[in-house]
Amino acid sequence: MRFTCKMWLIVGSADRDQSAMTKVAQPGMLTRARGRYDGLLEIISYNRGFYAFTIIGVVAGSLTAAWLRGSLGLLLAGAIVITVAWMLASLAVSHYIYDRSALYDFRWMRERLPRAPRNWVNIHSGLDQTSQILRSVFPNSDGQILDIYDPTEMTEPSIARARALSSGGPKALAADFRHLPLPDSSCDAVFLIFSVHELRQRDSRVEFFQEVARVLAANGTVILVEHLRDPANFLAFGPGFLHFHSRREWLHAAHSADLKVQEEMSVTPFVHVFILVHEHGS
Repeated sequence: MRFTCKMWLIVGSADRDQSAMTKVAQPGMLTRARGRYDGLLEIISYNRGFYAFTIIGVVAGSLTAAWLRGSLGLLLAGAIVITVAWMLASLAVSHYIYDRSALYDFRWMRERLPRAPRNWVNIHSGLDQTSQILRSVFPNSDGQILDIYDPTEMTEPSIARARALSSGGPKALAADFRHLPLPDSSCDAVFLIFSVHELRQRDSRVEFFQEVARVLAANGTVILVEHLRDPANFLAFGPGFLHFHSRREWLHAAHSADLKVQEEMSVTPFVHVFILVHEHGS
């Protein structure tokens, strides 16, 4: 069954303090439907096993370093300091990106879509933090929300935990990323916001982008927002930056679907945005 890009958005009763929202959703008004520390708390919650393991390791290492003597103890103490500093830096950067930056006010998006799309689709991997904001940015547009979570393809433990801990949100239609339930050329805008990196295999990403190209209208726009596997994210997240894909990988997926980059930009040094259009669009 295929659906048109009609509005499926139903604002759920997410367990968030509504007073923490910086604006109330009104037509034409940008909404930040997030508390000031939501992003940081979500990162800790979704990766609590990692942080618990790290804290235990730091405590055990500190006790061992105090017992050891000489250069070996100093080396271990240095490694502990680096580990703690990296973890704290990662949390500070996450708080900056997800809670303090302009990422989720989407003014940058509206500047790049001066003509509001008639139909849009927001595609996520089971954790939707943007559809409510998109609705406020484009209040007169019809929108669809698709959830392409596939446990056989999205194998990272963090996404499964995130789905389990998510407090709900807008209603989404479960979809196969290989066969999106939308007609050809039916969407003026396709939003891919921190979702597609969960497809770990290159061939799967190519298949998905080919589907995105199929449903994208001739003059439509794809907005892809992701962290990159680059020096900035390595400094911020350490080995965790391997969870992201390189710029080259994203360009490969786009070009394989005959999509070209109309513009690239950064929202903070850690978040990259690709504005994609049809290679042969008018």
